[in-house]
Amino acid sequence: MRVTVVVPTYNERDNLPVAVERLTALPVPDLHVLVVDDNSPDGTGEAAEKLAAEFPDAVSVLHRTEKDGLGRAYIAGITRALEEGADVVIQMDADLSHPAEVIPAMLEELKRPGTGVVLGSRYVPGGSTAAEWKWYRKALSAWANFYVNAILRLGIKDATAGFKAWQADTLRAIDIGSIRSNGYSFQVEMNYRAKKQGVEIAEVPIRFEERTLGDSKMSFKVQLESALMPWKLLLGRAL
Repeated sequence: MRVTVVVPTYNERDNLPVAVERLTALPVPDLHVLVVDDNSPDGTGEAAEKLAAEFPDAVSVLHRTEKDGLGRAYIAGITRALEEGADVVIQMDADLSHPAEVIPAMLEELKRPGTGVVLGSRYVPGGSTAAEWKWYRKALSAWANFYVNAILRLGIKDATAGFKAWQADTLRAIDIGSIRSNGYSFQVEMNYRAKKQGVEIAEVPIRFEERTLGDSKMSFKVQLESALMPWKLLLGRAL
């Protein structure tokens, strides 16, 4: 079973080598890391190429010419992974907030009949958010999940999660290439499409860590799109 971890990057030069080291050390046969770099000015693309040279059988790089959002980067990476024969595609941030060591448990859960995607969840028993998070960040995250579920009835605890393991057939069924949302609302739209296809979404607990290096990509524009997206989906305007 070929497992491809898609890791979008923008100015993650210091974090990326650590993320790749953790991924390549996992006891997962035939695991590949696809770095999708959006022309980072800090040299992340060059760092990714060095890692690909160091791990030629495990790491590859997709260079994009512009930074046009997390969703677009993921679509490009997931599309490439499927073209290269991935059986499972994992979405993972480069900022070390997602614990790579949970991937084997996610893959095990993905084997259950009917399960099309497994989320690394902060809000199931055993999951948690970073201790460094201020109370208002925790409140905003909890509210966002309540808000999304209240509108779309997804029935999952961490509807905005960005750490996911997908069956390749599920990604094809939800027509990943036609998704138009971007930023963090991209995650919600993927979950919504999976639910519409009758796919079971499972969750395994993770501890979500705060980034130690670099800057957050959460802008006001991203927050606004995330707030509007559930209504657009409900009304059929983003499908």
